[in-house]
Amino acid sequence: MVLNKKSILFLMLAFIVLIPGGYVYYKLKQRNKEISGFMQSSLLKEISGIAASGIFENIYYVHNDSGDTSRFFAITPDGKLVSTFYYKDDRSTAYPVLDCEDIAVGKGPKEGKSYVYLGDIGDNFNWRSYVTVYRFEEKASWMKDSVNTVVPAQLHLTYPDWAKDSEAMMIDPVEQLLYIVNKRTDTVKIYTTPLIFKDQESRRLTLRGKILIPGFKPFKYVTAGDIAKDGKSVLLKTYGKVYYWKRKGNEPIWQTMQRKPQELPYELQRQGEAIGFTADGKGYYTTSEAAFAAIYYYRIP
Repeated sequence: MVLNKKSILFLMLAFIVLIPGGYVYYKLKQRNKEISGFMQSSLLKEISGIAASGIFENIYYVHNDSGDTSRFFAITPDGKLVSTFYYKDDRSTAYPVLDCEDIAVGKGPKEGKSYVYLGDIGDNFNWRSYVTVYRFEEKASWMKDSVNTVVPAQLHLTYPDWAKDSEAMMIDPVEQLLYIVNKRTDTVKIYTTPLIFKDQESRRLTLRGKILIPGFKPFKYVTAGDIAKDGKSVLLKTYGKVYYWKRKGNEPIWQTMQRKPQELPYELQRQGEAIGFTADGKGYYTTSEAAFAAIYYYRIP
């Protein structure tokens, strides 16, 4: 192919414009991401959920995946272990946690108090007759000791359409609903139940809607989710991507999630199963199930 002078001039201009533009885009994308730290304790060996505290600045609650005992942890954004929370005095007879998959922080039965919700909602073989959500009231004394014993209230949940393997649990502070999104299907389902419950209460979840997740298995499997503390935005994470929605007014979150989401930056991590908003909702953290895993911070563009 023979290029005339006009074609050569056009290519030169394109090179001058597009290459610097691409570099600027790359730098802006990189600027929105940083490694805030690494998990600094061998106890934090298979992190599957992360959520910002409702009363402590720069404290995030995390937990291990299946195979761990009945406990969760408080860490700083750089991965320092601050405190470990066991569910019962006698750790050898702790509650029979099967597969904790996500954690959230939000409102609860007492006005003005903050609560941690731990979702034992994993079910790889779709056989569980019910799943359990544990609720713990956050205490001002929690960060004084490296080990705490806490007593939860328990909510037992069943699905209206047979058992599901789920890894995303969220709390909507506006409508005061607890959300669960299942994991392994092409079209995932959104379930809710009222956030306020009595200890040992049993309920059936309500199916609210569906989302078709694009891509290939297993990268499209939903592994975590979070709703910002002001209730204005939503994150849903798969193994390969992070999706983001902005709520319109006080519409139900399940309606918000019916619209096409924005895809946010995400550094692919092996077995990356945790995502959580910062307390101010301006960014989010992700981490993975690896030992001494990196903790990534992203600023929402």
